[in-house]
Amino acid sequence: MDYVFMMDSDSDLPYDLKVKYDIPVVYMPYALDGKEYFDDLGQMLDHKSYYDRMRAGAVPVTSALNEENYIEYFEPILKEKDLLFVAFSSKMSCTIQAARAARERLLEKYPERTFIIVDTLTISAPLTLLALKAHELYRAGAPIEEVADWLEKNKLRAHGWFTVDDLKYLKRGGRISPTAAAFGSMLDIKPVITEARDGTLQSVDKVRGRKKALNVLVDKLVEYQPDPAESPVIILHADAPEEAAELKALALKKIPDLQIRIDPIGPVIGAHCGPGTLAITFLGKERTI
Repeated sequence: MDYVFMMDSDSDLPYDLKVKYDIPVVYMPYALDGKEYFDDLGQMLDHKSYYDRMRAGAVPVTSALNEENYIEYFEPILKEKDLLFVAFSSKMSCTIQAARAARERLLEKYPERTFIIVDTLTISAPLTLLALKAHELYRAGAPIEEVADWLEKNKLRAHGWFTVDDLKYLKRGGRISPTAAAFGSMLDIKPVITEARDGTLQSVDKVRGRKKALNVLVDKLVEYQPDPAESPVIILHADAPEEAAELKALALKKIPDLQIRIDPIGPVIGAHCGPGTLAITFLGKERTI
């Protein structure tokens, strides 16, 4: 291929798929107990250990890469080939601005290169599903402009529907007030959150109890109609494997011919939603929210 297809680790790309397809990944930083890590898809610090430390009181801190960081990732590629970088939503971090600034600098240095950054307006497994479908075109030899155009036209078909187990993590991130968190916890309120059309996360429902929340996630799967022949469904969990299996069973009861993977939520995403978070993710009809 005359260009490289690259992603970032906020896609929560499963490590086995990174290896299988040899996809270069930009690793996002976070700190835990004063030590800096990079989200290398569970290789440096396994996901269960990470969430166990959160439950024990550790407070992870995430940060954005700067322009120089991106240049270190991008320049070795651009010396040899063109580059397509599939980035997580610009509405969830300022880091894509640094990537774009790095792109402008590098194109001044390598004007013969084509370098495209796609803002997918999504994050985590919905980004993975979108990217893996585009990667099929890449592996088939499609030119860089065609793959980028497919991503732009299809990115609003990537869905992520989440529910958290403990509201304190949303409170810590400023997404809900301390009062709302306190009352919600007392009443066993479980919010349902989705990735919206504008690339932000939005709370779309509140239900009492975990079981009802899981059923809402499955209802959204049915509403937006994934195509079982096009792509698998990915169920994500933040160290909640039994409930992830329960969610899978509920989904298969509604749509029996689905292919479903169960994968962990990575540390950067998990820092903001906390242990016990569950999500159902898929490619389907365009988002309406």
